[in-house]
Amino acid sequence: MIKSMTGYGKANMSQNLREYQVEIKSVNHRYLDISIKMPRSLSYLEEEIKKAVSTKLSRGKIDVFITFNNHSLEGRDIKINTEIARMYIQELKNLAQSEGILAEIPVTEISKLPDVLTIQNNQDDETIKNELLEVTNKAIDSLVEMRKTEGNKIAEDLQNRIGEIKEKVQKISSLSTGLIQDYVVKLNTRIKDLLQEQEIDQARLAQEVVIYADKCSIEEEVTRLDSHISQFNDLLQSQDAVGKKLDFMIQEMNRETNTIGSKANHLEITNEVIHIKTQIENIREQVQNIE
Repeated sequence: MIKSMTGYGKANMSQNLREYQVEIKSVNHRYLDISIKMPRSLSYLEEEIKKAVSTKLSRGKIDVFITFNNHSLEGRDIKINTEIARMYIQELKNLAQSEGILAEIPVTEISKLPDVLTIQNNQDDETIKNELLEVTNKAIDSLVEMRKTEGNKIAEDLQNRIGEIKEKVQKISSLSTGLIQDYVVKLNTRIKDLLQEQEIDQARLAQEVVIYADKCSIEEEVTRLDSHISQFNDLLQSQDAVGKKLDFMIQEMNRETNTIGSKANHLEITNEVIHIKTQIENIREQVQNIE
């Protein structure tokens, strides 16, 4: 079934004191637009995240929010810059001698001085990548499920509306069958009123009827409109992203409906055309939210 472009997904994972949280939000958009906010330490994985999203989503404005806390000691080392420490100690001794004070300097105080101690984080990038992609895919799956649920509701509404349009088209088709005969009767009556006792030129009358039939015939438009309705229903059952195709079908249905309204000089048909155009506009608004 079709999927909505609106949805939300979230997933969390904790692995060896590494904590991940991924949130994904999506709204309507003509194309696929992915925006990612993540810690700088994970920025090298941005393209991997985009690839994971684009594999399962084809349209929508997608916002991805990633938080990462690494409390693991894996890959972390404390390094002492011995040369820097010696320089500090020597300068402090020189200061003590020049001022005539004792130079007992605890090693703990030396360790607090800038650049003496550094913590190196040699994290396993491949492990973090796999873990992050795992939790990201869970969040995407959650989002997709919400989009499917919303899509099912939209599909049900569209099926009801397209069903109403089909009923109106069938009624218009039925009404159109008597248009020519009604015109012939009205034309005969009008000519008789104008000519009084004069004889009616049947050949000329037949010619006028043919011209009128050609101008007001809506058979082709009704046939095409009925075909568009069938194609629209087929698209609603597709597993693919069909939002753009549905939008195109609605444009074609609207075009045929406008032509029917302009050609059929009949009050009841005009009223049915108005109802169809109202439903088409409602469907158009719904289709804008379909992937």
